[in-house]
Amino acid sequence: MSQSPAPDESTPASSPADDAAPRFTVETARVLAEVAHNRQKDKLKRPYREHVLAVGDALADFDDDIQIAGYLHDIAEDTPITRQALLDMGVSERAVEIIERVTKSMYENPDDYQGIIREIALDHDATLVKIADNAHNSVPERVKALAEKWPDKPPVTRYAEARPVLYAAVPAEEIRLILERVNPALLPELEELTD
Repeated sequence: MSQSPAPDESTPASSPADDAAPRFTVETARVLAEVAHNRQKDKLKRPYREHVLAVGDALADFDDDIQIAGYLHDIAEDTPITRQALLDMGVSERAVEIIERVTKSMYENPDDYQGIIREIALDHDATLVKIADNAHNSVPERVKALAEKWPDKPPVTRYAEARPVLYAAVPAEEIRLILERVNPALLPELEELTD
């Protein structure tokens, strides 16, 4: 009967990762977004969760932190969930930083939309999340419905004004991946802006 070799004493029997709490996943972020925004309505009285889910879904071609930030991009602004609560749930520091970067209330002047867009555009990952957010807010049916609901107000132009700044900050192919998923109607504009 041969003896098996002794285990390498420098290798622990179980790794620290085995004992760690479950990781915060993209699916967990999706569920949290749904629950956190469950009773909220958008300007058209539609369930707000549809927006946050569309933004997260639009980022499916990117890494987990970017997808998680997409699903949770409005959580700090529209719910009582804090930075620390997100970290305690297991959301990565990187995903929380992306969320904070796209949260207008985190800025000195939250009413300076174009200034916030310029700041967001300094961070690649936050820019991707903001492009997905902007694209969903610019879906033609939504813009048309808003114009019909408030005919005395011109359609929101801040999203269109933000796109050149955002599009200049990341590769066109990454933008294309997002737009193909969430708002293909913006693809011709992307081609014009990136030619």
